[in-house]
Amino acid sequence: MAELGRRVHLSQPAVTERVRKLEAAGVITGYRATVNLQKLGYGIRAIVRVGRADYARVVRLIQQTPEVVTAYNVTGEDSWILEIAVLDVGHLDAVVTKFCLLTETSTSIILNAAREHQPMLPPRREDIKPPIKKVDNA
Repeated sequence: MAELGRRVHLSQPAVTERVRKLEAAGVITGYRATVNLQKLGYGIRAIVRVGRADYARVVRLIQQTPEVVTAYNVTGEDSWILEIAVLDVGHLDAVVTKFCLLTETSTSIILNAAREHQPMLPPRREDIKPPIKKVDNA
């Protein structure tokens, strides 16, 4: 809290109180350590897009698959987007095959992450830029 206070130019008690209020309001929902998956031995991270399948079966398989880092139920052509971490290509094949047994999948290996865990501030309308308007040639 002292370091946060220095960064935002507030006293430690003031920062502590504001953080406590943000936690109570549900704005801050928890804290986590960010782990380097490569250092744990996971050589490949991949995105697996899972097609339409029985919701409960997919949820159950996600819960039974420790390699699933993140799972999103989404709209669009796919029903699920999963981020997985695996040791190697053979491990990737084994994990993806589990989901292939439910429905069609599409897999992309992550080469590089340009942004992860971006800190977010509350949105401000004045920061939103309108799209470029087309000019009619009438």
